[in-house]
Amino acid sequence: MADLSTNYMGLNLRNPLIVGSSGLTNSLSNIREIEQNGAGAVVLKSLFEEQIRFEIRKVFSFEDAQKSYTEAEDYIKNYARTHTLNEYTNLIQEAKNNTSIPIIASVNCMSATEWTSFASDIQEAGADALELNIFILPSDIDAEGKNIEKIYFDIIEAVKAKINIPISVKLSHHFSGLGEFFKKLSWTGINGIVCFNRFFNPDIDINTLKLKPSNIYSTPEEITHSLRWIAILADRIQCDLCASTGIHDSTGLIKQLLAGAKAGQVCSTLYKNGFNEIEKIVTGLENWMEQNNYSKIEDFRGKMSYKKSINPAAYHRVQFMKHFAGIE
Repeated sequence: MADLSTNYMGLNLRNPLIVGSSGLTNSLSNIREIEQNGAGAVVLKSLFEEQIRFEIRKVFSFEDAQKSYTEAEDYIKNYARTHTLNEYTNLIQEAKNNTSIPIIASVNCMSATEWTSFASDIQEAGADALELNIFILPSDIDAEGKNIEKIYFDIIEAVKAKINIPISVKLSHHFSGLGEFFKKLSWTGINGIVCFNRFFNPDIDINTLKLKPSNIYSTPEEITHSLRWIAILADRIQCDLCASTGIHDSTGLIKQLLAGAKAGQVCSTLYKNGFNEIEKIVTGLENWMEQNNYSKIEDFRGKMSYKKSINPAAYHRVQFMKHFAGIE
């Protein structure tokens, strides 16, 4: 029988399939079902910076602030923060007490402000690692790229000062010098980079003239972008790589492992097909390994990466000239 175990960010996983942060991972019952179906680890639904601020505004309105004592204002703000955090840390504790797979907490953040103090509470609650889901849309036409990128380093520095559990950073591909930027991020001492996070994409309803969400779930075809960059970066930066977006079956997971990923995250396929899909993906991986005489993951991980490929230039090709010219 093939050994599917792998080490991601220093965590021992029974297999490289991780259920990513989503509405599917926000309850103990779901987390237990995820474990029972064979996942190697789970990333809890993200705690949002904006969520904490919303809780504060909901409890303490601007009008109230004008009439209150400073001590009362501080008390109510602290209560709102604590209430939101307690719900999250309770979930971490319950998951650790009732399951045996690694529990990775997640924070969706945009700044290195006061929220970073919550990282120590997440660690104390028992989380095995923390995934920072960071994305600052480079939409400010007056902002220099270097100033936007500095925010990422500030967040990592602030969080690392609070905790010593492994930290991964889930990032987008919206960087002009993505390879160099990811390399420099890996020098900060983070343990992993997740390629790539997926965002709300707006669409326009031409009948109501309102914005609406588009492409809520990923498709198998979306794997190609992360596959390219996993292959280019694998074993060339100083932290582990985890693939995200587009893994819908065992074939997708195998491709990412061949490219050099230590693990792969799934969400959309579980929304569409249920938690039973986890077992199918894991079984598919095991069957493929046995058919190809691989006894463990490291026997083939990165075999198709840029560093090991017999045709690494293919990962740099971005034009379709050959295809449209009718050349085989």
